Amino acid sequence: MARILDGKAVQQQILDELKPRIARLAAVRRPPGLAAILVGDNPASQLYVASKVKTCRELGMHSEELRLPDSVTTDELLAHIEHFNQRGDIDGILVQMPLPKHVDSRAVLLAVRPDKDVDGFHPFNVGQLVANAPAPRACTPAGVMELLKRSEIPIAGAEAVIVGRSDIVGKPMALMLLHAHATVTVCHSKTRDLPAVCRRADILVAAMGRPAFITAEFIRPGAVVVDVGINRISDRAEAERIARGAPAKLAAFEKNGSVLVGDVHPGDMAAVAGAYTPVPGGVGPLTIAMLMANTVECAERRLA
Repeated sequence: MARILDGKAVQQQILDELKPRIARLAAVRRPPGLAAILVGDNPASQLYVASKVKTCRELGMHSEELRLPDSVTTDELLAHIEHFNQRGDIDGILVQMPLPKHVDSRAVLLAVRPDKDVDGFHPFNVGQLVANAPAPRACTPAGVMELLKRSEIPIAGAEAVIVGRSDIVGKPMALMLLHAHATVTVCHSKTRDLPAVCRRADILVAAMGRPAFITAEFIRPGAVVVDVGINRISDRAEAERIARGAPAKLAAFEKNGSVLVGDVHPGDMAAVAGAYTPVPGGVGPLTIAMLMANTVECAERRLA
């Protein structure tokens, strides 16, 4: 039977380890501070930001949430970011993506000071990742690395295949696995015979944003499958396809009218993989944990 890699349990381990570090900073100088900027009224973004702010407060960190209308201009948003850049009590700045199309997302990314870039997206911090030098790391792939290490999944010498080449997950995931001595292949829409490439993987990471796209033919029996995707399905026919071998998903759909699924078919993953991350409850909680860890590390560097 496949082993479930419990992201919530690993998240709790990480948060518990952060608490004494936060208490130490608060006793000596002040607690770490995180500013979250949310533009517009996207329900998913609102939920993500609320969860991050709630976790901050539960840990004893200072957090601020700035909500701006969809109509905000790039210059107005940059001015808010610069305000937080200059604040001595703010160690991390989070700008929730996606932004409205009229906002220059690259200018926003560049505006956050690298030493306050707790998302790890600034080009300086990406360069530090390439060089394997200290800097904030992209939260989702960093969380995957923590999950693999704490679950005692062998990485050194393993063949790792990543499906998806985004700047947020795929590319930094490849670098982190490479630094941990895995042999890494990054796949994308132009990859020939994708199922065959994926079947080579000891560690298969799915991060392309296509619900239940990775099926049994992509998975080598016994492989570790990390499902980074999170997709909400509200179409019954699609839910029934995805529920094959995963009746709990169909039950959730019947109850709520929609269901969350990853980029890997849940029934196939459970049947073929040796270990896997569920959706929800796998990678998602670790993204928040690593955001907290990045904020604490930024505070420790600034207050040292």
